[in-house]
Amino acid sequence: MKKKKMPWSVNILTLFPKMFPGPLGCSLAGKALQNKAWKLSIIDIRKFAEDKNYRVDDAPFGGGSGMIMRPDILDSALKSLKLTKKSNHALIYPTPRGKVLDQSKVKQLAKKKEITIICGRYEGIDERFIKINNIEEISIGDYLLSGGEPASMIIIDACLRLQPGVLGNKESLEEETFEAGLLEYPHYTRPQKWKGLKVPKVLVSGHHERIQGWRYKKSLQITKKRRSDLWKQFKEGRSLK
Repeated sequence: MKKKKMPWSVNILTLFPKMFPGPLGCSLAGKALQNKAWKLSIIDIRKFAEDKNYRVDDAPFGGGSGMIMRPDILDSALKSLKLTKKSNHALIYPTPRGKVLDQSKVKQLAKKKEITIICGRYEGIDERFIKINNIEEISIGDYLLSGGEPASMIIIDACLRLQPGVLGNKESLEEETFEAGLLEYPHYTRPQKWKGLKVPKVLVSGHHERIQGWRYKKSLQITKKRRSDLWKQFKEGRSLK
């Protein structure tokens, strides 16, 4: 008898469990969650606090503004998951100082059986917790958020699109931005003429090869104009696959 494949699993360590599933409970992600195509577990870090006030942070050594999340409390929350070192698993901490997330990294994470995301707050988390647990630091861009929860949702959503039974249309996935190392071409729908602007003739010609050629040309033009980094990779023969 063939063993049933376990769904892709996500664990979230957070001080704000009510933020989840949030947007992940809607649309394709929400439907897939309801159908058990993936699993979401939320761990409330504050439940592992050691005092009656449920305090999880303290002042930084060396001075400075803000508070730092304590390593011992975070470690207790993480250990409650009973993860094994041999498992096909990723530990992630969303932070601006991490390596910037791209489609290549998304594909790596999507292939894991399970990922755990630690959502930081305040000024961040104790460095020792990161080092001892070999946590991968990932950035979603060069800007600041109030906490790791919104960033974690972006990481999860990007990975979910690659999971079986979530997106539904394999062609949609293959044609999207980054899958060929290029930005996506423009889209048009009805009405054919709107506010004096017409849909490009080639798209209503019914000629499949010409349409594909037009879309490819537009992808090249847009990528070259807007993303010099991606254009350089493409010219060198390196896509984000």
